[in-house]
Amino acid sequence: MKVIICGAGQVGWQIARHLSGENNDVTVVDNNPELVHRATDTLDVQGIAGFASYPDVLERAGARDADMIIAATYSDEVNMVTCQVAHSVFEIPRKIARLRSQSYLTAIYSDLYRREHMPIDVVISPEREVADAALQRLAAPSAFDTESFLEGQSQLLGILIEEDCPVVNTPLRQLTDLFSTLSAIVVGIRRDGSLFAPESGDQVFVGDEIYIFTHTKDMNRTLEVFGKTSGKQERIVILGGGNVGLAVAEALETRTERVRANVIEKDRERAEFAADALEKTIVLNGDGLSAELLAEAGIRRSDAILCVTDDDKTNILAAVRAKAEGCPMAICLVNDPTLVPLMKPMGIDAYINPRATTVSSILRYIRHGRVRAVYSIGNAEAEVIEAQVMSTSPISGQKISDVDFPEGVLVGALMQGGKVIRPNGATRINEGDVITIFAMSDDVPEVERLLQVSIDFF
Repeated sequence: MKVIICGAGQVGWQIARHLSGENNDVTVVDNNPELVHRATDTLDVQGIAGFASYPDVLERAGARDADMIIAATYSDEVNMVTCQVAHSVFEIPRKIARLRSQSYLTAIYSDLYRREHMPIDVVISPEREVADAALQRLAAPSAFDTESFLEGQSQLLGILIEEDCPVVNTPLRQLTDLFSTLSAIVVGIRRDGSLFAPESGDQVFVGDEIYIFTHTKDMNRTLEVFGKTSGKQERIVILGGGNVGLAVAEALETRTERVRANVIEKDRERAEFAADALEKTIVLNGDGLSAELLAEAGIRRSDAILCVTDDDKTNILAAVRAKAEGCPMAICLVNDPTLVPLMKPMGIDAYINPRATTVSSILRYIRHGRVRAVYSIGNAEAEVIEAQVMSTSPISGQKISDVDFPEGVLVGALMQGGKVIRPNGATRINEGDVITIFAMSDDVPEVERLLQVSIDFF
């Protein structure tokens, strides 16, 4: 597939990395030559320096025969005009745009993106994706990573194994015997910085980061089995009153259970805007790194702090300070993946990588077939793919044990007739079932073959 990616920033670079790694013909366009050079030097992509919305620049990028354009520059307006030019001049069949301004995302204006108006097939809002991810982290406070699948009936949990875990050094196959009614499957283990899909004889050790699929109703029990508590989050401090922080605070205000949230925002104008938009939330204007301001926000009485400013170092330092002040849980927004290994030694409980959430959203729209969700794990080390089983799929009608899955692939959950079941080797996969599969990145093409799914969107 021939793809043009407009914008070589963090989001665009990550998308280019993922798509070029799957042998697609990728061209990156950016008006900053240094970002273009970074992309062409580190990835197997072509690069064009220039403004993405200019027709001549898109023509040089190969728009005449492109299958898809992804507009992910820092300007919403450039992204929108780029999609319009791609449609009107070059007839590119698939157009995806990243839009950050909440005004463009309001549901009452959704007709704007119809083909006869502003022809954008898919609108991606990184801030909304990150806000949703933050709310999921808060829902499972002792997990460092969470994601919902199968219409919310199944959860993927990332858990750090600590010394108080009761199942340390226990072979995974024995967990089924010990907890026969528990719907939980360990699909991934990160040990010494390396992620792998475990076999039934593998054990979990102290310091491992494991990924577990569990039924949503069993989530709290699963956490307890692996030595984690599942306390409620009643008081939360949000550092950053931008689009992400504001979206989280607004969502918390609409919950039936009372959640007290305080927002800290450094920019006075933005703080005033957030205060006007929120009804029940207190907004404080000041530096979130200030111990005095954190104390005023009630950090010692809070259950968690969510650091979602646009500066990674501010988020990390504020989280560390909050933990030092007695806050039991800290969640950070981290754009730079090289900072992720610092989270654990610094005592930060969970992190959110906006690039991973945005890439997951885009992958969901560019794969053909019945793919319903894609979630990228770590630094694109693995994927969880949720897809409906088609009649043409090689796995349709087969038992899981009879399917020739690669070693780096495990079935995490299966929905049959609207009901989620815990799969085992004897489980038969039927046409129409919805399956969730954990796959190491190198094994994704084989999973696509088994699902009869192609990277092409036709």
